[in-house]
Amino acid sequence: MAKFIIRRLLQAFITLIGVSALSFFLIKMAPGDYLDKLKLNPQISKETIELLRKTYGLDRNPLVQYLLWLKSALLFDLGYSFTYHEKVLKLILERVPNTLLLTLSSAFLSWLFAFLLGFLSALKKGSLWDKVLRFYSYVFMSIPSFFLVFILIFLASKSQVIPVGGLHSPDYESLSFLGKVLDLLKHMLVPVLSIVLVSTANLLRLVRSAVIEVLESPLMEGLRARGCGKRVLLKHLLKNSLNPFITLLGYEIGYLLSGSALIEIIVGWPGMGMLILEAVLSNDLYLVMGSLWIGTIMLLLGNLLADIALALLDPRIRERELL
Repeated sequence: MAKFIIRRLLQAFITLIGVSALSFFLIKMAPGDYLDKLKLNPQISKETIELLRKTYGLDRNPLVQYLLWLKSALLFDLGYSFTYHEKVLKLILERVPNTLLLTLSSAFLSWLFAFLLGFLSALKKGSLWDKVLRFYSYVFMSIPSFFLVFILIFLASKSQVIPVGGLHSPDYESLSFLGKVLDLLKHMLVPVLSIVLVSTANLLRLVRSAVIEVLESPLMEGLRARGCGKRVLLKHLLKNSLNPFITLLGYEIGYLLSGSALIEIIVGWPGMGMLILEAVLSNDLYLVMGSLWIGTIMLLLGNLLADIALALLDPRIRERELL
């Protein structure tokens, strides 16, 4: 197991370096940078701009710039933001909890509903319940989450009860502890619901297919022929259905991170999505790179945990990987 984890960590590290290098040089290929905007300000002299360019290392060869940035990034020194005049890591750490709050709560609810509804649909194959759940899955799979969130925002604004936009209400600090919790949950309702409805629709079909495949497998037919009880059948059903779920977990983390970023921008949620957008629009090189660095680490960590869980559940996985 230790060899399996070490191999996965090495693969994750190579991926992280590759993503950061590709992102850095793509950004550098774009015309202009943050300091070019300062040239439009007549109060800032050319000497000052050149001094800033030298201070931030923007006067060096792009390859040298990347290697110097990478050396610092490996020590989690992500540089300074041009726009905010703050350490990039400090800015990111302020936003990461908000993004995790959105993605983790959405992931938990999506998997919970998909697991329960998928099992129900598979066990009641061909029934009215199965048809209703499949109809829901087909409908919401075809609706982009960003379009759905616009519909939910419209409905929420009409209700005048559910707040739209931001993380807290203006009077948040004056509320009691329970009031603060309820206020946060109200603000989470629209973004979380838009992600959960689409994500559950995608996962439900996969769960249903996996459970039906196990139910119709020779193993389950053999257990039924031996007269095994429902408890034994359910145990084998759950155990043999978990592998595809855990495999999907790694991909689902990536989908939730990218999907939540777009939702954050639309609803004004102060998370990583808004931070990256602001950084890109202002050509804030180190803030963009720092955000992508932390985002990639979060994605790779999620995939690594899914791989480890899958290897623990099925020893054949790690044995095949080490061949």
